[in-house]
Amino acid sequence: MKNGPLRYAILSLWMLLGLALILAPWSDYWETNYFLFQYPVLAMWMKNPFMRGAISGLGFMNVVMSLEAFRHRAAAVASRI
Repeated sequence: MKNGPLRYAILSLWMLLGLALILAPWSDYWETNYFLFQYPVLAMWMKNPFMRGAISGLGFMNVVMSLEAFRHRAAAVASRI
């Protein structure tokens, strides 16, 4: 299992990115972003609850996909071992 530690590191990074996408739109940092003060039209879109939910949904899908990748090995990787 030559690529085991690298695989786990990448999958852990995917999971952390997914968790960040789930939590970030609902945090206070989302409201006090520099770009939102500079571009009011962007602020209107990014403060919309539907946009926040869409970004959190992408994070949720990222977490689910990383958990599935932890559970299952690709057939090409399994056949090389």
